[in-house]
Amino acid sequence: MPDSNDLMAVVRQYVDAFNNGDEKAMAASCADPMQILDGMSPHVWQGPTAAEDWWRAALLEAEHVGASGYHIDLGEPRHVDVTGDYGYVVVPVTFSYTLRGEPVTQTGAVFTAALGKVGADWRLTAWAWAKGTHAAQ
Repeated sequence: MPDSNDLMAVVRQYVDAFNNGDEKAMAASCADPMQILDGMSPHVWQGPTAAEDWWRAALLEAEHVGASGYHIDLGEPRHVDVTGDYGYVVVPVTFSYTLRGEPVTQTGAVFTAALGKVGADWRLTAWAWAKGTHAAQ
C-alpha cells in the first residue's frame, strides 16, 4: 500500500524547486501530461511542458508587475488521499514575495494537487492554486 507521505514528498519537492527558481526540478516532479490551473492569466497550462511554460509565464508576470522573491511555505495538509496509483493532496500555503520593493504575504491560499504513479514513482499530474488574502507587511 503506498504511503501518503510519499505524496507530500513529491509536493515538497515541487515547492522546494519553485522556491529555488529551478524550473527543471519542477518539471521533473510532473507527469506527462501535466495540467496547471492558476489565478494568473491565461489560467491554464497543459501538456508535456506545462510546468516550464507556467514558470516562464510567472516570471513574465513578475517582471510586468514588479514582483520578486517568490516563496511558498506549506502548512499541514488538509487531505492526503491515496487510491491505488492515484493521489490527492490539499495543502494550505503562505505565499510571500516583494512587490515594487514592499514585502507582501498572501495567507489563506490553497495548493491542491493530483498525483499519479509513473513507473514506481509518484508525479504531479495536475495542480491548482486558490488565492488567499494579500497583505503588505
